[in-house]
Amino acid sequence: MSTTHSPDARLAALGITLPGPTSPVGSYLPCIRHGNLLMLSGQIPIQAGSVVFTGRVGGNGVSLADAQQAARLCAVNALGIAAHALEGLEHIARVLKVVVYVASNPGFTDQPKVANGASDLFVEVFGEAGRHARAAVGVAELPLNATVEVDVTFAVRASASGS
Repeated sequence: MSTTHSPDARLAALGITLPGPTSPVGSYLPCIRHGNLLMLSGQIPIQAGSVVFTGRVGGNGVSLADAQQAARLCAVNALGIAAHALEGLEHIARVLKVVVYVASNPGFTDQPKVANGASDLFVEVFGEAGRHARAAVGVAELPLNATVEVDVTFAVRASASGS
């Protein structure tokens, strides 16, 4: 992959700086690598140590546009975890699976549109290797009253170091 098409170059072109890894708020690891898979714990829309999108989507709750931004922020946080674990995003071969949980008010059925906030970012960063299998699920509540939680599995190049 040429430098101009590297994930880091694409992030820079998008004006995105990846955050460092956040500390777990429970008994789990931020990610675990098994062979050529990197599986991340669910990421919520945290920025500068605070959850920035809270509440349920739909009705008089969080707007679809804000929920999509929340999903995008979750994806940015996921990329930050992966970059730290693998010592760079260039070690990611492809995004395999994304599961997006959306705190939803009754009657809200646009979870797939919310999930596009994360999915679109992965394609912007990795091109065709960012296309993935996906599930978008409506739930009643998420940790810390987050609007969205994103769970990602990456395929890692065999030559990549990291945990």
